[in-house]
Amino acid sequence: MFIEKSWKNFKVFAGAFCVVALTPFVGVNSSVHAADTVVIRYGQLEESASLEDLKKSTETGKLPDSLGTYTKRMTEEQRRFLVEGLKIRIPINVATLDRLINTQIGTTILGDVSTAITRRDQAGLQAMKGGLVLAANSPQGLSILSFIAAYPSKRLEINLPQALTVAGSLNGAFVRTQRFMFGLSPQVNPKDIKVAYSLDPTQAGSAQVQTLKLNFNDQKRQRQIPLDVYFSTAATANKPVIVLSHGWSSVRTDLRYLAEHLATHGYVVAALEHPGSNFTAVNKAKKRQIEPQEFLDRPKDVSFIVDELEKINQTGDNPLQGKLATNNVMVVGYSFGGGTALALAGGELQIENLKQRCQPNLAKANLGESLQCLAQALPEKTYQFRDGRIKQAIALNPTTSLMFGETGLTKVQIPTLILSSSADKITPPLTEQIMGFAKIPSPKWLVGVVGASHLSVIDPSLTPYQTENSNTPILNKEVIGEQSKDVRKFLKGITLAMAAQLTPEASQYAPFLTANYAQISSTRLFPFRTVRELSSEMMQEAQGPGMTPR
Repeated sequence: MFIEKSWKNFKVFAGAFCVVALTPFVGVNSSVHAADTVVIRYGQLEESASLEDLKKSTETGKLPDSLGTYTKRMTEEQRRFLVEGLKIRIPINVATLDRLINTQIGTTILGDVSTAITRRDQAGLQAMKGGLVLAANSPQGLSILSFIAAYPSKRLEINLPQALTVAGSLNGAFVRTQRFMFGLSPQVNPKDIKVAYSLDPTQAGSAQVQTLKLNFNDQKRQRQIPLDVYFSTAATANKPVIVLSHGWSSVRTDLRYLAEHLATHGYVVAALEHPGSNFTAVNKAKKRQIEPQEFLDRPKDVSFIVDELEKINQTGDNPLQGKLATNNVMVVGYSFGGGTALALAGGELQIENLKQRCQPNLAKANLGESLQCLAQALPEKTYQFRDGRIKQAIALNPTTSLMFGETGLTKVQIPTLILSSSADKITPPLTEQIMGFAKIPSPKWLVGVVGASHLSVIDPSLTPYQTENSNTPILNKEVIGEQSKDVRKFLKGITLAMAAQLTPEASQYAPFLTANYAQISSTRLFPFRTVRELSSEMMQEAQGPGMTPR
């Protein structure tokens, strides 16, 4: 759709800035900034070119002599590419551009790019946005040259080392991920979506939440498992029990806001702590690693907790007696816990395949892949942990690419929802979620959140240590706390809707698991997307050049 094409062009333009002025060292497509003059600094070295000289370059095909120190280091092909970059016109109207640059991801990218521009004031981001809008509204339309002319400064001074750092973060896989997420489902004018919702699943229910703190001992495995149970007087066995599995180096309260939301609507939510991969265990371990056995113990922890809840359901003096539908369970897992949820849903751990792929790739693996590669020390070729009492699964930013091999996820046996965040650097969307989703049998849902990062769904009380650094490239930033409240609100709605699919209210909540609801719920900062299947064209886009299906 047009917004997808506009995003693609915008990404080219943003990446372009990081190269038009600095192509000598990068050699990619880019844009530059100035009003009368563009100045490039590298330490004490400074060179400049006037806007008129740059315009002449588009006619003569030769870059200004005043940038000779840089341009002499370029190949002839790079110089031609740079000149062609100056000629680019981006067909985008002002309204669409304004929407694009004010999303969370658009603002973050422009914020990163603006750190490479030297200004005496603190208005770098605002100046970039203003220049883009003015350029798009000019008779020539949006281009590098029109942006330079519109940029609100007499001189545009570029810090070359910082620009190179930013350019490095805007790599091809990152750009492709954002474009893929934007294009996940056809977009229409929200005013044309004629849907009347009789309720709002993001709003809390009327029941007051209570918390029961328990601690269980699995004697067979010598494993102490803490458990927080969230419930209310509205709890009933007509609704499924919901079990939460936390991420690597996290705690059982990492989705507390979600547990409380579900409890206000009459669900019983059991949030357990995995003692071998929680915050305490990981930070005690050398090199912050976990034992390979943890891949097996985590799903066993969940099944053990369901066993214990069955006993509680029959205990006369317990407030939860008779309220626990332990044969009708939905598991919600986050990150490493997402992999745990998929294993319980029927996904097969395939260690033999994992060993083959980890050996040559471990050095360049991301954190999610490095974690999965720890499983290669397990003795068996495959492992199955399907628990028939679990009837649905939600996996939030899960790890899947290595641990389930080529066919492990084809064995998932229950309705499954995968949530993926476009700016997630810990479990990158294309390899960890998109490829895996394609293998899962229907019924299934893929929810994409454009601009969210790995920690965006985490309870805001757990992320005070995540501080913003304006000089940190986008791939190292986390969108958390107050910044990601829209993401958590949407997650509350779709999780409640999924849980309701195991109740008599299923049809009433089904509309909240559709592309239309995702579009209507999208905010200025975070566009949401929901699809049920991926077309061959989508898969080709996700795989990109040089990638093989996972």
